Amino acid sequence: KAEAALVRIGYYRLSEYWHPMRQVAPAVQGQPLTLLHIFQAGARFSDAADLYVFDKRLRLLMLDAIERIEVALRVWCAHTLGARDPYIHRDWRALDPDFVAKDHANWLSRIDSSASKSREDFIANFLKEYAPPIPLWVSIECWDFGMLSYFVTGISTTDKTAMAVRYGLPRRELLTSLVRSINHVRNICAHHSRLWNRVLVDRPKPPKAGEIADLDHLASDQAAQNRLYAVAAAIQYLLKDIHPTSTWSARLKR
Repeated sequence: KAEAALVRIGYYRLSEYWHPMRQVAPAVQGQPLTLLHIFQAGARFSDAADLYVFDKRLRLLMLDAIERIEVALRVWCAHTLGARDPYIHRDWRALDPDFVAKDHANWLSRIDSSASKSREDFIANFLKEYAPPIPLWVSIECWDFGMLSYFVTGISTTDKTAMAVRYGLPRRELLTSLVRSINHVRNICAHHSRLWNRVLVDRPKPPKAGEIADLDHLASDQAAQNRLYAVAAAIQYLLKDIHPTSTWSARLKR
């Protein structure tokens, strides 16, 4: 069974799940801990394999929630910003100056390339009737979460504040950092990388004490801020507004 699992999953992918089962070398003052190539007593290969399956289920569960949030953010941008200007995403005067200076041209190239390669019927039908460029509410349906997160960061300060308020976030910085962190977790899940027992590189900015009652416990918990829990708690906070009848939090707890 072990050999079959290694052939099916691969040694290095699976080794991340038995990593915490290795013995630790005696501590030397001023030196980082060293893991030995010896397992702790009682370590079992089946535990690592079970953790691998658990992590797969965890990634699928996170993607389920992220999909709902991604679609909701797309709709807000399409309806709220698109109602003001169908091509607001192309108008540098309506966007954040830092985004325009650093990323806007490259970002436009990416979204245009995505639309040109799309095989979606709605793109073909639109181009039969109208000349490009494609308006925001059509274009946005071709974006991946990375493109969307860039756009949320790149909209004007006023629009970021309005979007944050819409989703119960008292500061726009909380919105942009959370969207980036959700995109980071989404990329981990989409590439089938390990999510369990991982320190996140792109972490959401923690709310200050008293800002958001449901997330108040994160304000002073450094360990939670660095791990998946902070993103999961923030996702649940958003889902309570976006999809109030969702059972996602109960499934995550199980």
